[in-house]
Amino acid sequence: MFGKMISAFVRSATTRFISAKDGNVAVIFAIALLPVLGIVGAAIDYTRASAARSAIQAALDSTALMISRDATADPTISADQVQALATKYFNALYHNKDVTEVTPVATFSPNSSSAGSTVTITGSGTMQTDFMRVVNIPTMDVGASSQTAWGNVRMRVAMVLDNTGSMADDGKMPALQTAAKNLIDQLSKLAKQPGDVYVSIIPFAKDVNVGKSNYNQSWVNWSGQSDTWDENNGSCSGGSSYKNKSDCTSAYACSKSQYTNKNKCTSKGGTWQAANYTWTPDKHSSWNGCVTDRDQDYDTQKTAPVAGDTSTPSTLFPAEQYNACPTEITPLSNDWSSLKAGIDAMTPSGGTNQVIGMAWGWLSLLSSDPLNAPAKDSNYTYRDAIIVLTDGENTQDRWPAYGNGSKQNNCGANTPCIDARQATLCDNIKAVIDPKLNQPQYTIYTIQVSTGGGSSAVQPTLQACASSPDKFYMLTESNQIISAFDSIGTSLSQLRLAK
Repeated sequence: MFGKMISAFVRSATTRFISAKDGNVAVIFAIALLPVLGIVGAAIDYTRASAARSAIQAALDSTALMISRDATADPTISADQVQALATKYFNALYHNKDVTEVTPVATFSPNSSSAGSTVTITGSGTMQTDFMRVVNIPTMDVGASSQTAWGNVRMRVAMVLDNTGSMADDGKMPALQTAAKNLIDQLSKLAKQPGDVYVSIIPFAKDVNVGKSNYNQSWVNWSGQSDTWDENNGSCSGGSSYKNKSDCTSAYACSKSQYTNKNKCTSKGGTWQAANYTWTPDKHSSWNGCVTDRDQDYDTQKTAPVAGDTSTPSTLFPAEQYNACPTEITPLSNDWSSLKAGIDAMTPSGGTNQVIGMAWGWLSLLSSDPLNAPAKDSNYTYRDAIIVLTDGENTQDRWPAYGNGSKQNNCGANTPCIDARQATLCDNIKAVIDPKLNQPQYTIYTIQVSTGGGSSAVQPTLQACASSPDKFYMLTESNQIISAFDSIGTSLSQLRLAK
């Protein structure tokens, strides 16, 4: 009887609740609020988890690099010692408060005859959720891993640095010199043994300076075209008024030597005739070391020069007595003092030809003429990088029709001539695939510096040349050059991380 009374009461109360209209909105809002809070809260919890994961990853990466340094210094290091170091370094580096209990686990593979050393470090922990617990998810697992290899991964870096006249403005050259030397310090610390890291310095303007001591090298082209060295540096038997071979050897003179004008000559009974003057090139030892762009399309390729190549186009590098010849390049080296001295010697002068700078940056990484970088050891893998910094658009190269030093001209509709050469060169560099890693062999970083009253528009060709969007830097202050190079140094150190 009592049960029936309770049942009747519940049915009656339920009917009244369902039929009641007062407070329905509040009830519905209360019911809907739970999933809304869950969704909004999930975003907050996931943001916290992402930040924790990034902190774990950064600490693991640094820990792996520090262990590689210690293991290189002590080849007898054991797996237990590696684990102890991993715990020590990670705990000193990791400070995220949302995931506090993270234990790094290190797996160490020592160097063998067939492979270098590797260490893989993983770390994971649990984060207490603030909002997702409402939908019965009280915790989230957070983790990351890092692996570094040493003894079998080496690095080669070409720094292609603008030395044009505008680099004298706004403190750009001093900032560049500081930044480049700081990067040398960063890279030198990555070298655990001789040969691990090499760097080249390629100052450029319209030309590059390969060093006047190379005047007897077979890869230098002295003659054969109207713009080559022998045709433009010498003396004419007809006098100093003839500045090049063409003017000298094509000159006419009067049979009556006192007359130098054709009309005057013939009116006085003289004969206007070929002068037969002789052009004598200067000694090649007086060359200042500058070379201009190679014949197209070798100007955008890595083709090794062929000694004595007299064909057209030629694979040789045309010598030029450029009056704004930049500082001599420093070929690939691990002599850190010599590299810094080359940077300190840079002075701004001349027009902008990013193409020739990049071309020689590429050539400096090759184990062939003209620069003959140290041969790569097949027991190692290599990470090659090219860093290009410029403060201005291309304005001048070997071909006068392309630009006059102040601005470049178009070749076709809205196609800047020198930029077109640069785009081809960049594509050719990025097309090279490392057979061991099955990925692009070269990582390209590009830096545009636009200070003062210069154009702040991004140079699309330079931007597109970078290997990825994050490897292009747009700077508007000279002091940003230092931070950009520091960022690149950090990125290069990450190239030593296997994954």
